Amino acid sequence: MARIIAVANQKGGVGKTTTSINLAACVAELGRRVLLVDMDPQGNATMGSGVDKKTVEFSSYDVLLGECEASSAIVKRDGVNLDVLPSNMDLAGAEIHLLDEDHRESRLKNAIATVAADYDYVFIDCPPSMNMLTINALVAADSVLVPMQCEYFALEGLSSLMDTLKQVRESVNKELKLEGLLRTMFDGRSRLTRDVSEQLMTHFADRLFDTVVPRNIRLAEAPSFGLPIIHYDKNSRGAQAYMELARELDSKYN
Repeated sequence: MARIIAVANQKGGVGKTTTSINLAACVAELGRRVLLVDMDPQGNATMGSGVDKKTVEFSSYDVLLGECEASSAIVKRDGVNLDVLPSNMDLAGAEIHLLDEDHRESRLKNAIATVAADYDYVFIDCPPSMNMLTINALVAADSVLVPMQCEYFALEGLSSLMDTLKQVRESVNKELKLEGLLRTMFDGRSRLTRDVSEQLMTHFADRLFDTVVPRNIRLAEAPSFGLPIIHYDKNSRGAQAYMELARELDSKYN
């Protein structure tokens, strides 16, 4: 049965989608069966994985509203060992349509359950806000991976996110765990970066991934080619970091 991991942070611009795409692709490179679920209406994880969000027949919107099965919406990428449940702007209207629906917070969980046996890992890219889409992801997930920059407001935002996860555990998903905190866009030359990283190691040592993802121009370029970094430039520092992260994560379960 698949390990389901939501990649979430209420703060935008922290490398959440970059992590979703590239961790999923690198875990797949290890020979695991991987599904990437895009739950952000922007559809950046979809496009960054090489799937055209404008031409997909079905999307996560249709799945949430029960208009198709997850298996019908999943796109299998040629040349990339990664399946994608795509998203587009239609998803922005899902929250309104779900308001009067029964079990609206469990729609994604129930949909993933129908295909979970086909995968070893399911990664869910969440929107950068706490709404019904994110709640669906957190209800479906076994754990949450939190990408974060080592910057001034990071610890304050992290405290807020921890409170949110506690509320989710107490209300809709008692089994939800923190998979770990991932330091992204890391610049070891910056004193602020080093100071915040040291604070994270002091307060969250057992929840902090050893892997650190550096600032890397190749990581920024890859989405415009519709390729995960491991397929765009496998020798780049970004690719090496996400492969290291994939091995660190996979070693916990295999």
